[in-house]
Amino acid sequence: MPRPSAPQIRIHKWNAGDWSDAPDSVVTEEPLQLLLDGGPLSVVMRTPGQDIELALGLMFAEGIVRSLDDVRQLRISAESDEKDSAIEVDASIVESNQVDIHLAGVPRRRPERSMLASSACGVCGAVLIEDLRRDLSVLPAGPSVRAALLPGLVERLRSSQGVFDRTGGLHGAGLFDPAGVPICMREDVGRHNAVDKVVGRMLLDGRLPARDSILVVSGRAGYEIVQKSITAGIPVVAAVGAPSSLAVALSREFNQTLVGFLRGERFNVYAAPERLAR
Repeated sequence: MPRPSAPQIRIHKWNAGDWSDAPDSVVTEEPLQLLLDGGPLSVVMRTPGQDIELALGLMFAEGIVRSLDDVRQLRISAESDEKDSAIEVDASIVESNQVDIHLAGVPRRRPERSMLASSACGVCGAVLIEDLRRDLSVLPAGPSVRAALLPGLVERLRSSQGVFDRTGGLHGAGLFDPAGVPICMREDVGRHNAVDKVVGRMLLDGRLPARDSILVVSGRAGYEIVQKSITAGIPVVAAVGAPSSLAVALSREFNQTLVGFLRGERFNVYAAPERLAR
């Protein structure tokens, strides 16, 4: 059986001078061992669930695969209870918390760095930043998005975060069309993992590049979020938190609209504002 994403525990609470015993929920964080053709590739700290999407999204971001035609088979731990009609899944791995992707041929690109990733950083093992940006392409113009649409997307994302409601400890990523209609919502203890799960879902559905879409993320917009979204062809990224200087530079270089501090009815635009209309 899959592990609960928000197990209940007992805690001690301090409130205005008084102690009490109370139930609480905490988000599950576990390591996921990623293998490529049977060999170890990466260890990712994540919230269990949608591990197939997470693995494929990460492989896509790394340039190892570009379509499902690149994948011959995906093996996954039996206890995950995951399968997907878009790809052959063999739930035969005895060890828990493992996904093994077997390619149809030679990888499009061999990993050239350690891919150990924590829930706080998606590219912590990078040797060179250039290693992650060399496969990126400048995004084409469009689509046109009403600026007034963006604030409402945060609430739509928030309303989809059921585990966050119970724990307060998860990041969310939501993909919307230019009219604000939800396409895919995912949450995870790692903000980059949530994005990988969204991209992995789009890969499984044959919807990459996601050229007519808006990605909304609940945390800050760091370099790894921007790099992953540009790789997926997403033209607009809006973050509740702040962007980093490297994220801004990358968005400007590759013509991605980058929005930060999306709170209430206000936000800042750091790159490619021309996609946002009154």
